Amino acid sequence: RMPASIPEADRRRRASVAFSLSFLSLVFSITAFSSSYWCEGTRKVAKPFCTGESKGDLCIRFNSPDANNSQAVQYIWETGDDKFVERKFHAGIWCSCEEMINEEGEKCRSFISLTPASDRGVLWLSIVAELLYIILLLTGNILMSVEMCCYSSVIDGLKINAFSAVVTVLAGLLGMVAHMMYTTVFQMTVNLGPEDWRPHTWDYGWSYCLAWASFACCMASAVTTINKYTKTILEFKHKRKKLERSLKIKYEVRDH
Repeated sequence: RMPASIPEADRRRRASVAFSLSFLSLVFSITAFSSSYWCEGTRKVAKPFCTGESKGDLCIRFNSPDANNSQAVQYIWETGDDKFVERKFHAGIWCSCEEMINEEGEKCRSFISLTPASDRGVLWLSIVAELLYIILLLTGNILMSVEMCCYSSVIDGLKINAFSAVVTVLAGLLGMVAHMMYTTVFQMTVNLGPEDWRPHTWDYGWSYCLAWASFACCMASAVTTINKYTKTILEFKHKRKKLERSLKIKYEVRDH
């Protein structure tokens, strides 16, 4: 027979694993939500005219008394790629930033203002869903820590365990919907957004990967929590059957 302490130790271990995964998911989600590297890429921008003594590859020296006339601008757009410069950009839920051509640093704009008006509602739904995702993850973390440290009986622990499992599953579903809605909005903004923002090339950045890693940790935590709950219930049923069997045998022996 296995010692009685082994199931308890196993429950503690599973609770610890579930809490660790949930906490990791919370950290990843907050980091991703607050960053602006969900998508990264480059924008192809016409080089400006050189002013004063400025020279180099980042501006065009155009020998004309009126360097701002329409022929000069047309000249830039009709000549080859050497008249363009690629600027790196990165965008998140809150803002989009791109490199300055002749200066150090970045110029940032609100991503909400870049989104087509028809898609802003979806973006706001994505933001609300992300916030609810973080709140539910935090709630799940608190419940799991209470279950690990403060409950006085296995029954009380089971009740908290069941509630934390439901909260974590709901968090995971909300997180998945939020990430997918943002992906849709970004792709629509690439196609229909302002001309002075549309990227030439782009791909998903580390924040986007971190957001989905958070979702994966959240669902792994939910599965571990549900598995722990189910295993504990099965252990109780098994003990109850053993007790009933032993009592039945005891009464049969007494009757004889």
